[in-house]
Amino acid sequence: MRLKTDLGFAQLKNPVLPASGCFGWGREYSELFDLKELGAVVTKAVTPEARLGNAGIRVAETPAGMLNAIGLQNGGLAVALQEDLPWLQQQGVPILVNVAGRTEGDYLQVAEALGKYDLLGLELNLSCPNVKEGGITFGTDADGVYKLVSRVKEVCGLPLVVKLSPNVTDITQPAQAAEAAGAQALTLINTLRGMAIDIHSRRPLLGNLTGGLSGPAIKPVALAFVWQAAQVVDIPIIGCGGIAGVEDIIEFLLAGAAAVQVGSATFADPLLLPRLVTELEQWLEERNTSIQELVGAAHRGGSHD
Repeated sequence: MRLKTDLGFAQLKNPVLPASGCFGWGREYSELFDLKELGAVVTKAVTPEARLGNAGIRVAETPAGMLNAIGLQNGGLAVALQEDLPWLQQQGVPILVNVAGRTEGDYLQVAEALGKYDLLGLELNLSCPNVKEGGITFGTDADGVYKLVSRVKEVCGLPLVVKLSPNVTDITQPAQAAEAAGAQALTLINTLRGMAIDIHSRRPLLGNLTGGLSGPAIKPVALAFVWQAAQVVDIPIIGCGGIAGVEDIIEFLLAGAAAVQVGSATFADPLLLPRLVTELEQWLEERNTSIQELVGAAHRGGSHD
């Protein structure tokens, strides 16, 4: 009971989820632990057509983190529906399918197709460049967020979780726009834009020039975004960014997150997710508290424990 968390549109047995892109569809991890130990599984992004991803070097280590420029490599909607989703549904865990695209039409196509399935919901990845708008990222423009989320709501009845980009001056505007358009929850944050340069070749290391920065280095940034958004929206927030231990989870909960996603830390420790669930339960028992009591407590003054 201590671990239960409320996402508004669903109750989860615990607040620990894998971050999209770091867990695939869970096949490899299922060989190590029972996926039902998690609150839910967030899948790799699904786009209408199969994508090979970016050319060249895609991953680079950084101090306290990593850069990735995978390029949303995935098998496309048909493969997701025929192979990946049926397998994951057999695992008995709530499923949040991440949806991405280059245009509004891409999102609508994938969301409409997935709307026919029994899912926890969709996570709209709004950190993708809108090619019809000159490459402007969907999630950085409040009007763009409102329009896209509204359109997806028209074609899909599943709960929508909107994953916003941190590459903005003020997160509160796109967060409020997502809520106004009908989003049931937010995921904050996606990776920060960054790069690395090879001093020997004197060229950018990543084939895509820049990539997404994740890992412990971005946790303070993610916490600040969760804190800011929690003050202006009434929908639940899923915190994401740099989580590697139980205390990280507690910080996000206190800042206003109702659940968390763990990403790049699982590459170093594939058994991290189930261990975090166990350690989180122990932490709560030792202090005679619960997830519900912690969510947003820092806004209320909290405890000095």
